[in-house]
Amino acid sequence: MEPAAMGVNLSIKNVPAEKVELLKQRARSNHRSLQGELLALIDQATAAPAGKRTITLDELAENGRRLGLGTPAESVRMIREDRDR
Repeated sequence: MEPAAMGVNLSIKNVPAEKVELLKQRARSNHRSLQGELLALIDQATAAPAGKRTITLDELAENGRRLGLGTPAESVRMIREDRDR
């Protein structure tokens, strides 16, 4: 059995305060600490090669909320507007 790999500390400098606040809000909405949210984002980004990753229903719903979709009728309206452009 292989020994567990030791973690590495990462540091990101000069992150805009607005981005930090958005990350904190996202962490709260996911019931995680900021550290936990950042680790989840790293896990998500490294889970599968780009373009080949599937997303969960929760991630799909979160993406919809981030786009401002509130109801199925609203999403239909947005799709129709996009098609008309």
